[in-house]
Amino acid sequence: MQGQATHSSVRPPDESAVYRPRVIVKFHDHVSLPYEEGAEREFEPRGVGSWTRLVERFPGIELMPLYRDLPPEQLVRMVELAGERDRSARLPNMLTYFAIGCPAGVEPDALATALATWPSVQEAYVEGGPTVPPQVNPLDDPRQVNQGYEDAAPGGINVEFAWTVAGGDGAGIQVVDLERGWTVNHEDLAAAAITVISGLNQDFHGHGTAVLGELVAVDNALGGVGIVTGAGARVVSQWRTASTYSTAEAILSAVAALNFGDVLLLEAQTTVAGSSFLPVEVETAVYDAIRLATALGIVVVEAAGNGGTDLDTFTAGGVQILNRASAGFRDSGAIMVGAATSTTPHTRLGFSNFGSRIDCYAWGENVDTTGDGWQGTSTTAYTSFFGGTSGASPIVTGAAVSVQGMAQAQLGYRYSPRALRAILSDPANGTASGTPATDRIGVMPDLQAIATTVLNVVEDIYLRDFVGDSGDPHAGAISASPDIIVRPNAVANPQAMFGQGSGTENDDTLGFEAEAGQDNYIYVRARNRGGVGAANPVATVYWSPVATLVTPNLWTPIGSGTIPAVPSGNQLTVSNAIVWPAAAIPATGHYCFVGLIGTPADPAPGLAALSDWSNFTSFIRNNNNVTWRNFNVVNNVPPSGGTPPGFVELPFLAPGAPDEARPFVLEVLARLPQGARLLLEAPMYLLDGLEEWSPVMEIDAKRNRGRLPLNPHGRCALRETLFPAESQSQLRLLADIPEELRRNAYDVAVRQLWQGEEVGRVTWRLSPLEKNE
Repeated sequence: MQGQATHSSVRPPDESAVYRPRVIVKFHDHVSLPYEEGAEREFEPRGVGSWTRLVERFPGIELMPLYRDLPPEQLVRMVELAGERDRSARLPNMLTYFAIGCPAGVEPDALATALATWPSVQEAYVEGGPTVPPQVNPLDDPRQVNQGYEDAAPGGINVEFAWTVAGGDGAGIQVVDLERGWTVNHEDLAAAAITVISGLNQDFHGHGTAVLGELVAVDNALGGVGIVTGAGARVVSQWRTASTYSTAEAILSAVAALNFGDVLLLEAQTTVAGSSFLPVEVETAVYDAIRLATALGIVVVEAAGNGGTDLDTFTAGGVQILNRASAGFRDSGAIMVGAATSTTPHTRLGFSNFGSRIDCYAWGENVDTTGDGWQGTSTTAYTSFFGGTSGASPIVTGAAVSVQGMAQAQLGYRYSPRALRAILSDPANGTASGTPATDRIGVMPDLQAIATTVLNVVEDIYLRDFVGDSGDPHAGAISASPDIIVRPNAVANPQAMFGQGSGTENDDTLGFEAEAGQDNYIYVRARNRGGVGAANPVATVYWSPVATLVTPNLWTPIGSGTIPAVPSGNQLTVSNAIVWPAAAIPATGHYCFVGLIGTPADPAPGLAALSDWSNFTSFIRNNNNVTWRNFNVVNNVPPSGGTPPGFVELPFLAPGAPDEARPFVLEVLARLPQGARLLLEAPMYLLDGLEEWSPVMEIDAKRNRGRLPLNPHGRCALRETLFPAESQSQLRLLADIPEELRRNAYDVAVRQLWQGEEVGRVTWRLSPLEKNE
C-alpha cells in the first residue's frame, strides 16, 4: 500500500472517549508563577490576567504545568546546564509553559485566541492531539537476509561493516523511542529488556514494535537483527495519562533519563493550522523541548512526517520556520529524516515531506522488522512492509547510535548533536538520492565511509606509489613505488633492513633487479594510516611486460606473503619473503611489478571487476591497496615538564590576514597510534561556540582559553572562524603517546585554509628521544 491516506482516519477505539484537547500557553519569560497546580489563583494578584473572566467565558477549563514529570528545580538546572554546554542556545524560561484542558463544549481555538490577547502571553495555540504515527504500510535470524537497509551502500547504510568495528553495534549508547505503544515482550525483543521511562503503553503497539525491531531486534535464531543490538533501549510515551497526550512533556521526561551523546528518536508527527502530518517541532513547546535536549547534548532524530509537503513553504505566524534560507528559520538541532524508495537510485516517496530542513533519508518502504507495523500486539508477528518516515527514521537513528558507539569505543568520546548531524548529513559520507535537487531529503548515511574517513577507527593499509605518497588519491607517478623490493638472497631480518627506523624508509633504489637463473626474494612494505592495527594482511605481487597501460590481462602472478601485523600510526612494516622461483623468472628484459595488499576489513580490489574501464581507471589512481614498480631482469617520549603531565607540547601561531579580518579554517591532521590523545588549546575567541561541537571542552576563564579534544587518528577541521587582522594567536597542540609506543615516530600537522585552499602548514614529527639527541 502507498500513501498516508490509508491510515489517516484510523484512531484507537477509545481515543475519542478519553482524550481531552488542550491549549498550550507560553507566558513571557519574565512572568513569575508558581509551577504547580492551582497557579491560576496567582493570575490576578500578579497582574497576569483575569482567570475569573476566562472561566466565565470557557467554563470547566483547568490549568496545569506543561511539564509535570520533572520538579521545577530540575527543569531550571537542565536549562542552566544546556546554556553552559551550548552557548549558542537561546532557551526560554520553561517554567512559563502551561497547558489548559478543555472540557466538552469548550472550543480550543477560541480559548487560544482569547489568551493570545493577554499582554502577559507570548503565544497560545491548540496542542497537536493524538496523530497517527508516520507509517504508511502496516531466516539463525532467518529474516536478516531481507533487511536490505543494513546492506552496503548504495543499497543500505552498511551496518554489516559497522558490526566489524568495536562499538559499531551501539554498545554503551542509550537509545529511546518516543511514540505511543509497543510490544516489548515480542519474541525478538524480549531479551533486549526494553523498559518504559514514563507515560502509558496505550496504542499503535505494532508500530512501536516495528521501530524497535529495526533498532535492537536481538541477534538470536529468530526474526531479524537490529542495527544496534548492543545499545540499551528504552521507550517513552506521548500518552502521559489516559486523557493527556503531550509530545513536549514526553521529550523532557526522556531527556532527564539520558546522558550526553545518547539518542532520542521522535516517532511522531502532528497536524496544526490546517496542515497535516508535519514534523512535531512546528509546535513551539515541542521545538523548545527539542532545543533544550540538543543543547544538553542529547542527539534527537525526528521523523519529517508523511504529509508530502514542501517544508520550506510552511509558515507559522507568517514566518517560514523550517526554511534554512529564511530569516525566520529556527534550528532545533534535531536530525530530520525523510523517506525514499528501497531500490537504487533512491528517490523520494511521494508522501514524504521534503525541503532544506531535512538532513537525511532512508528506506521508506519494504522495511522488514518485528510487529505488524500498526496496531497489533502479537509477540510473534513480523512484517516486510513497514515504511513511511517511521520506517526511515529508525535506520538513521541506528546509524547515529552506531557512530556514537564507534567514537566512544575507539576515540574515548561521543559527538555532540550538531557534530553528529554534520557527519551523517555530509554528502561525502553517504549516498545521495536519485535526484537531490528535486528530492530534497538529504543523504542516506554510509557507516563504512564514516568509520573509514571521519572516525578513522578501522585499518587502512596502503602501498606507496612514490616516495611521499600518503595513501590519498593523487595525480603523481604510479610506477615509482619504493615498497616492492627484489633481492637475490633472502634477508635475515627484513624489518630491520627495510622497515621503520631502518634508514631506508624512503629509499626507492632498493632491490630493483632480479637475477636470472636462481630464486629471487621479494619483500613488500606497507603502512597503516588507520586508527587500529591490521592483522595478517596478505601482499600479492605480479609481473607484467612493459606497457604504458598495464591492464590485468598482462599480469602474471609471482606469489603472496603475509605481514604478521601492521600497527596503526603509519609505521612502515615489511612482509615475509615472497619466493620467486628460478623457473618462473622470465628471460632477461625490462618488466613491471604490480603489488596488491589487503585484509578482510580493508580488502585488495578484485581483479574481475577491472575489466570495466571506468573501474580500472579509478583503481589505478584512487585505490591505495595497489602499487606499481619497474625493474630489470639481469645476470615518541614526552619531555619532562609537559603540560599537562605526560603530554608533548607543540606550540604554534595562527596569524590573521595582514589587511583585514578574514574567516579561516584550522585543520589538524594526525596519524598517532591507537590509545593516543590529542588536545588543541587556543584563545576562546577562536573556540567560541565550539563547545556545542565538543563533548568535553575545558575552559580556563582566567586565561580566556579553551582546550578541545581532537581525533588522534585523522583529520579534524574546526569550523570557520573570523581571525582579526594582523593577529598572532598563540595555540598549542598537546599530544600523549602511550609509553609502550614511544619508540616509533609519528606525524602531526596543522594547516590553515582560506576558502578551502591551504595557505599555511605546520608539521611535527614525534620521534623517539634517542633519535633527537
